[in-house]
Amino acid sequence: MQARSQRTRQRLVHAGAQMFNRNGYANATLGQIAGAAGMTKGALYFHFASKDALADAVQERGRAMVQDFITEHQEAGVPPVQVLIDMTHWLARTFHDDPVIRAGFRITNECTGRQPPVTDFHQTWITEVLRLLGQAREAGALQDRETYDGPETLLSATVCGIGVLAGTGMPHPQLSDRVTALWKPLLSALVPQDDIADYRTHPPVTAGSTHPPVTAGSTQSPVTAGGGNTRSPAAAGSPARERAA
Repeated sequence: MQARSQRTRQRLVHAGAQMFNRNGYANATLGQIAGAAGMTKGALYFHFASKDALADAVQERGRAMVQDFITEHQEAGVPPVQVLIDMTHWLARTFHDDPVIRAGFRITNECTGRQPPVTDFHQTWITEVLRLLGQAREAGALQDRETYDGPETLLSATVCGIGVLAGTGMPHPQLSDRVTALWKPLLSALVPQDDIADYRTHPPVTAGSTHPPVTAGSTQSPVTAGGGNTRSPAAAGSPARERAA
């Protein structure tokens, strides 16, 4: 019974994300959301007392997705700066693929100043950026290990800006290219010049591709798999960093 209730709740969160993204927070109604989930409003009220509560659940689901992505990469031993790069590509992709991420940004933008406040999805991203930059600084991976405000501000603005670009309806392939291009100057500002080539700036490889994604213990970069780059992870000075595209 508990598993069934959880599945029902997940359906409602997904339907809420769809309606909040499509119609905006103010115009989305609980009737629309219940209908999109194939349920009655009574069933919706059993799980969520109000539209505010459902919006918060959508935001919390988005935050959990971000944290799950980061945890998975860190457990694989991916360096913090590479996690940051991959996180921005993940954001660009999921903004197109998952209504929860799109709705998360839209709810935050439309509900600024609401009392009680909604979960701030921008702050969710900024918090993770700051945490990863802190880990990179502790590992000695940043160019300036003493300056805090510059890198944090730059990366926070970048992450929120990707959400804005995606919200314009830019096709995902074009957005992905923009994110890749963005990381070339960002890396120059963040990490020592000799380390720039240790990072992959293009999206991580997904299922169906011919090259493996970056993971700890890997001995191939995308270029190596194709017969070009023979630099080993040990030579790069960190586990499994891929040479930049």
